[in-house]
Amino acid sequence: MHTPHGTVETPAFMPVGTQATVKTLGQEDVESLGFELILSNTYHLSLRPGSERIERLGGLHRFMSWEGSILTDSGGYQVMSLSHIRTLTDEGVAFRSHLDGSAVFLSPERSIEIQGELGVDISMALDVCAPYPCSREEATEAMRRTHLWAPRNLAARREGQAVFGIVQGGVHEDLRRE
Repeated sequence: MHTPHGTVETPAFMPVGTQATVKTLGQEDVESLGFELILSNTYHLSLRPGSERIERLGGLHRFMSWEGSILTDSGGYQVMSLSHIRTLTDEGVAFRSHLDGSAVFLSPERSIEIQGELGVDISMALDVCAPYPCSREEATEAMRRTHLWAPRNLAARREGQAVFGIVQGGVHEDLRRE
């Protein structure tokens, strides 16, 4: 897979640098281990230090001193993991920040905008990540909303911004195929 910051041999393991760092490793360690792609998180970086600040500082690559490729999770995982502090609608997700309780609204458009400000190589479309285990009805609803949001994600991207979709459907093969 070719990105603006290099070629990533697939399949690839991505170390997680949720908040712009792979815990316990310096970037030179990550590079020396042969990794070509790091995963960071849109939701967490939007709260601290903020995507606008990272953009002003030259983008996430410069901010984290990483010359390889970066993929950002859209915030969809937080739709599931922070379900106790969020309200989910067809418009997007209203959260209470886990840091200070302030209101945060993440729509497909805002998720893609944040990822564009971060300047990452691969942006993930905002989706609804269903928990495991969950009922078929929950998996169906997560898939429905993910499909509803897909065109909004694509319409919001900057020129040249790579946006990857996410398959939902839980353990239900027919839903994943759909």
